[in-house]
Amino acid sequence: MLLAHIDDFLFYLSSERGLSPHTLAAYKRDILLLQKHLSRLGTQDVGAITEKEIISFLEWMQKKLYATSSIYRTLMATKMFFRFLREEEVINSNPTKHLDSPKLWQVIPDVLSENEVDKLLRAPDASSEIGARDSAIFEVLYASGIRVSELCTMNINDVSESSLKVLGKGSKERIVPIAKASIDVLDHYLSTYREEKVEDKLGSPLFITKRGKRIDRITIYNRLQFYAKKLGIIKNVTPHTLRHTFATHLLDNGADLRVIQEMLGHADIATTDRYTHISSTSLAKNFSSFHPRLCDNKD
Repeated sequence: MLLAHIDDFLFYLSSERGLSPHTLAAYKRDILLLQKHLSRLGTQDVGAITEKEIISFLEWMQKKLYATSSIYRTLMATKMFFRFLREEEVINSNPTKHLDSPKLWQVIPDVLSENEVDKLLRAPDASSEIGARDSAIFEVLYASGIRVSELCTMNINDVSESSLKVLGKGSKERIVPIAKASIDVLDHYLSTYREEKVEDKLGSPLFITKRGKRIDRITIYNRLQFYAKKLGIIKNVTPHTLRHTFATHLLDNGADLRVIQEMLGHADIATTDRYTHISSTSLAKNFSSFHPRLCDNKD
């Protein structure tokens, strides 16, 4: 059982890794929670635990509405624990060794189904200025997978007929393709509610508040929470949820992981030399082939 090795694991973390008492206590709770879940599954032998049981545990945490930060910490504790057991030769193989992002995207954080996304995109009243703005924001976030911070800094002239110019982390600029259907929703907002405002120029903020100020992350978060509650979606819907949903839906539809990393503008791509360079043409082709928002808009 896992319980027989927890004290040794905690001593290792304290003496070898120098973790704080607060972190040690949190990791102990995480491993005890894992032990309870494995007991429910009828798994007692530590050497018999597989990747399947670990994923089952994380899925259970998600269904119980644990915070995303708690699930990530639990995952980290679990990976460190089994790595420790393998190094101590308690187990012959580490069940968390290959537990990487593609599998975890289905688990953490919350990912919306295509049906839930469709309902969310249709929820705002596009006949009102705020509704049209919210609809355009949700469309852009889901159709492009960009960070909410990147969306908030975008200006009107960062949008073309088929792509977005995005300023990412480290001031790195990238071009992200976006579906025509989403551009149409954005155009409705801009042409109907922004076109006649004298202060709106190409260098003006893409999205603004009721007071005409550049929109911020908190406002977008609150609007998503408002619509999710209105629709009865029990998942924790945040801007980051739409970003992960974007990535998961691409993955589900067969997109190459390299394409997804390029689209998301992950800083990790600089350290993952095993991935080959993707040309702009290949990127756009893969995006057009796999993203759900383009399925109904192909010629």
